[in-house]
Amino acid sequence: MKVSHEVPIAYLESSLEYNNYDYLLPHLYDEYEEYKAFFVNNRSRHTIMDNSLHELGVPYSKGRMISIIEEIKPNEFIVPDAWEDAIKSMRNAKEWSFIELPEGVEKVAVVQGKSFNDVVKCYHTYKLLGYTKIAFSYGASYYNDIFPHPNLHIGKALGRQLVITKMIKMGLIGSSDRIHLLGCSLPQEFIYYKDIKQIESIDTSNPIMAAFDGTLYNNWGLDKKPKTKIDEIMTSSWDEKVYNKITHNTTFFKLINNLA
Repeated sequence: MKVSHEVPIAYLESSLEYNNYDYLLPHLYDEYEEYKAFFVNNRSRHTIMDNSLHELGVPYSKGRMISIIEEIKPNEFIVPDAWEDAIKSMRNAKEWSFIELPEGVEKVAVVQGKSFNDVVKCYHTYKLLGYTKIAFSYGASYYNDIFPHPNLHIGKALGRQLVITKMIKMGLIGSSDRIHLLGCSLPQEFIYYKDIKQIESIDTSNPIMAAFDGTLYNNWGLDKKPKTKIDEIMTSSWDEKVYNKITHNTTFFKLINNLA
């Protein structure tokens, strides 16, 4: 599993030390010249470009995303989805399946819905549309229905794992399928995927946001999700103490999940 952690601008260069690939948020690409310059200068690295739904509540401008894709030529692009809306997400995926992107840019679709059945329909539809890599978000409400737990963060983490496992047992997720995991509630979730070879990549700012909260990972992880959001700290100045916490957390993220 390849991992990338989103970081503020001042920490982008240092992220090359622990990120297996770079993760581009298009709204930040347009907002900050330094952020844009980092991705322009590192186009030779594997890059996954998001659609900024999680940060903005809606996907970024279609036309502008296409322009950024043409400029950066990311290896993967997460096509626009709609939060917990399976029908709209499937419609978006169908629309984008016909949009021509530069050669070498793979389109990735995100399953959405309010129930396990929604997600099954989404995944099946994406495969019929020709998507060969499909993503699962971390925060869907139905995860807590799938895996009820007094700690909602644990419920979401194990709910996603249970959804993917059930779909593998159903034969819907095949042995050669490729999956991306968007974000996480708790960093220790990924240890439960070590035998699921379909999981190809992960992006999560969890260890970075925890560092900005002043939280150091325990040797088993955390019991709650950090409160800080990436947009809140993008222009934060370099801080050696924060950097040391980031180093601790990113190191422990790999150790906890047996990724080192």
